[in-house]
Amino acid sequence: MMAVITFGESMVLMDPERSGRLENVSRFEKRIAGAESNVSIALSRLGHRVSWISRLGKDPFGLGIYRGLRGEGVDVSGVIFDETRPTGLYFKERKAHGATGVYYYRAGSAASALTTADLNGETWQGAQILFVTGITPALSESCREAVFAAVDTARQQGMTVVFDPNYRGKLWGGKEARSVMRQIAAKADVVLPGVGEGVLMTGSEEPAAIAFALRSLGAKQVVVKLGPEGAWYATSEDEGKVQGFSVQQVDEVGAGDAFAAGYLSGMLDGLTVAESVKRACAMGALAVTGTGDYENLPDREELERFISGASEETRR
Repeated sequence: MMAVITFGESMVLMDPERSGRLENVSRFEKRIAGAESNVSIALSRLGHRVSWISRLGKDPFGLGIYRGLRGEGVDVSGVIFDETRPTGLYFKERKAHGATGVYYYRAGSAASALTTADLNGETWQGAQILFVTGITPALSESCREAVFAAVDTARQQGMTVVFDPNYRGKLWGGKEARSVMRQIAAKADVVLPGVGEGVLMTGSEEPAAIAFALRSLGAKQVVVKLGPEGAWYATSEDEGKVQGFSVQQVDEVGAGDAFAAGYLSGMLDGLTVAESVKRACAMGALAVTGTGDYENLPDREELERFISGASEETRR
């Protein structure tokens, strides 16, 4: 039985071999990238059962993504191969100090045609968590309808709905995104915004104020990601800050997805909110220490060793 259900677009990532302006780079490595699939892989490596649903082009890129996720232990039985639309593609540009730029080629992709009927929510009985992001509703009207239908189905089945706003300005404007993301947040049990997303959704800049505003919409738990500084969490019983982990950043992409996976893992293991946030911070820190969206993510033993080692260092 699956513990987590998620769905969204995964694309082929063309990762440059070196830093610099993209027009001056001639060699790339082909990788897999996508917020929901990153979370799925991270959870699978930590020993959790997770199902990822999507549409992929019936092309070599789609087949590569399918096999890659299946090889990571993710259930891909809900993936549909589209014979008329291609798999999405994007290029990464490496800038100075670990910053990155992205260039999407995903318009008209197979995943953008995802519909409510593709999700088959009747098979989710027994699953504990539905994880959705703000990327999927930005892809198309049918994707947006699918997100809201999935959230409603999950709530009807007693699942916990976790929402990561994951705002992408290249996909939709701030005004439209704010409206839709607030509607999803109002239906979610847990919301995981970054500060920038919190500002967009609430108009507040302080983490505590962002958390209060989102909880006022209906969320039971809000965790505001603060990057290397850690995260601020708030529930009806408790609130506070969890300090981040100090690491050498190589590539910032994928850190938020790793954070979300760490938090979901803590929830599944019955940790307290503060303990779950600590695990999330550790996952986010490990994600930025190497290249790729998910390649540097740990298994459970590696994660526990990292947290234990950081704790030992702090006590010295």
